[in-house]
Amino acid sequence: MHVTNPIREVFYKIRVLLHPSYLPGTEGTFQARTVNEASLSVEQVCAFLLNRGGFKGEYENLLENVRLYLDEAVYLLCNGMAINTGYFTIYPNIGGTFDNARETHDPKKHPISFRFRTLSKLRRLISQITVSVEGVADASGWIDEFRDADMDEINSVFVPGDICIVQGNKIKLAGDDPQVGLYFVPVDDPSKAVKVTRIVENTATKIIGVAPQTEYQRNRIEIRTQYLGSTSVFLKAPRVITGLFILEEA
Repeated sequence: MHVTNPIREVFYKIRVLLHPSYLPGTEGTFQARTVNEASLSVEQVCAFLLNRGGFKGEYENLLENVRLYLDEAVYLLCNGMAINTGYFTIYPNIGGTFDNARETHDPKKHPISFRFRTLSKLRRLISQITVSVEGVADASGWIDEFRDADMDEINSVFVPGDICIVQGNKIKLAGDDPQVGLYFVPVDDPSKAVKVTRIVENTATKIIGVAPQTEYQRNRIEIRTQYLGSTSVFLKAPRVITGLFILEEA
């Protein structure tokens, strides 16, 4: 008699690190944060599609067609259309408030952004995702979140000149070493790291500053500090705390 193997192949997996939770009433517990090693380019996604056997044509044709689709979708988005991919919807959003019906649009007061909404087809895949816990994050300090306050974007993009907020643990910029600071580090050339020169808030859990220009599309956040958790005892040399996510310069 034929017996069907009940073991289901794992198709999707998300890697996470555990961070201590500091929310009231949750002391001693941990929160999971995804490990985002890199954002994939159009070229890489097309290469994955070919390697997995989902496309039988030529790579260059696939790449060109995907680029044409994205360019047209963005054109329509910028003209007020919403794009439904079947898995998620992207739509334009105007922030802020208008004082009266005659007020014209002010880009600073009414910033334009794009919102993302998951659809049922993508939500159904959640039951097939396994989560791989990679351990506890480095207790000596970590970067948890980057927010472009003007764009209201988290761990994704930044605009040079915008207010940026970095949150984490033991990230305070402290010490007399000239290397101490908050840096935007290009993924493709880390030697071109740009130090943030305007810091408006600096604590153990939050740093607020003005995003610089790196002239590179993909960047990581890096903190170099002699801070170890004490206001009187510092490390002899700066330690480096690097964000796990990739930021794109807009």
